Amino acid sequence: MGLTQSQKVLIEKTRSAGGSELATGLNDEACAFIVATIARDLNRLDAFPEIAADFPEFFKEPDPQNLEVHGLDFYVLIERLFYLVPDADTYFACLGALQKSRLKYARILEYQPIPTMDQVGPRALLQYGLMNPKALAGFLLWRKWLFDIDNRAGQETGYLFEPIIANAIGGEPFGAKKSPIKRHDDKAKGRQVDCIRKKRAYEIKLRVTIAASGQGRWKEELDFPVDCKQSGFKPVLVVLDPTPNPKLNELNAAFKKAGGETYVGDTAWHHLEEEAGEVMSIFLEKYVKTPMQHVLDSAPEELPNITLKMSNDKFSILLDDELSEFRRTLGDPADLE
Repeated sequence: MGLTQSQKVLIEKTRSAGGSELATGLNDEACAFIVATIARDLNRLDAFPEIAADFPEFFKEPDPQNLEVHGLDFYVLIERLFYLVPDADTYFACLGALQKSRLKYARILEYQPIPTMDQVGPRALLQYGLMNPKALAGFLLWRKWLFDIDNRAGQETGYLFEPIIANAIGGEPFGAKKSPIKRHDDKAKGRQVDCIRKKRAYEIKLRVTIAASGQGRWKEELDFPVDCKQSGFKPVLVVLDPTPNPKLNELNAAFKKAGGETYVGDTAWHHLEEEAGEVMSIFLEKYVKTPMQHVLDSAPEELPNITLKMSNDKFSILLDDELSEFRRTLGDPADLE
């Protein structure tokens, strides 16, 4: 037994916070929790008698910072897990990435500064006279702060979503600079690819909307399967939301014309789970598919009533009769390091 060099590198990469000011690494206690969670997910807790069975479920603890198991040697646990379960290293890396993203976003909510009137003041001209000046100023500040935290959520999801799916199915994401997929009209330029597995190049999408992005952007989408084919790869389109629309039909046709494959809705999930294998399909089901589907199924037909409150130490949201609260801290997080 013993950890291989590649496993040691994977563990340290998973634990690392990265370069962002608000990013949070995983300490021994957080890593021990992840190992315990994986053992429970895979029905292997019997092999870890030192782990008390009452540790929290991943998505049921309101503060992700509390997802820790104390008093155990993390490296003893993970060495045993890797020995017992093939693909446990990939499971650890994916679940660790998800936990770090949730910890980071909790810190974004905690530290995202309130905008200044200098940033939003000119926007008042669009509604000046329709609200009293004090109400309008408050509305502008709230609106900008909500936009900022939503924009950060979009960024963090982009860093997380495709990479963990790529890792789960045994592939690797590539940025444009190192991509083996070259543009058919400029061989010197590479293309960003969500996932490459063997000779298959994946484009992974939550949905394809009918709303037109710019013509240039849509041409980029349609060129992807052509670039894959001419670079010696089979293009594969995976779209998780099956809602039909003409843009999705057009993209499907482009992939098939280039000799590719397309998977939409349930067939997309089924394909990903088949490619992931027995262990990582459990991860995809539990930590990607089920949470997303639960939220989609819970979408209200009409917007609920909302009350937002902000103080120096708390941000709270009251949606209809359900209250959620989040920690707030004034100042620069770098000053606390």
